[in-house]
Amino acid sequence: MAFTSLIPWRRGERRVPIRREEHPLQTLQRDMNRLFDEFFRGWGLSPFRLFEEGWDVFSPRVDVVETDKEIKVTAELPGMDENDIEVSLSQDTLTISGEKKEEEEYKGRNYYRMERSYGSFQRTIPLPCEVDSDKAEATFKKGVLTVTLPKTAAAQACKRIPIKTS
Repeated sequence: MAFTSLIPWRRGERRVPIRREEHPLQTLQRDMNRLFDEFFRGWGLSPFRLFEEGWDVFSPRVDVVETDKEIKVTAELPGMDENDIEVSLSQDTLTISGEKKEEEEYKGRNYYRMERSYGSFQRTIPLPCEVDSDKAEATFKKGVLTVTLPKTAAAQACKRIPIKTS
């Protein structure tokens, strides 16, 4: 018995791939998708990415932590100045708003580029309980805003009821 008879394919025999017929509209859709993908790739852009970046730039990240005595709100505001930020407290909401201004200047031997971006933001945080607005404090250090809201005596006296399982 020859060794070549044990190989599942035979020399010289080629298999032809099967081509399935597509609906003409599917072919048109595939070609249009490819056309748009190649167009945006050529310019270094992707569709709708410009809009996503715009929303992300002026929406600061906020952390809210509640303890027995206070509520602490921390907002990341890199590249901002404390004069550009406004913090206000109403009955049951904390509002952090401001305006972000960025200017970048690049100078080279044969080029000069200046980029500016401006935009405002506003974050409204609902508070889960009553806070003492007279003792509220806000500090800004190294691009991080920390707002400390002490709870009122009535909010601190609220007792939790444990849940039992049977």
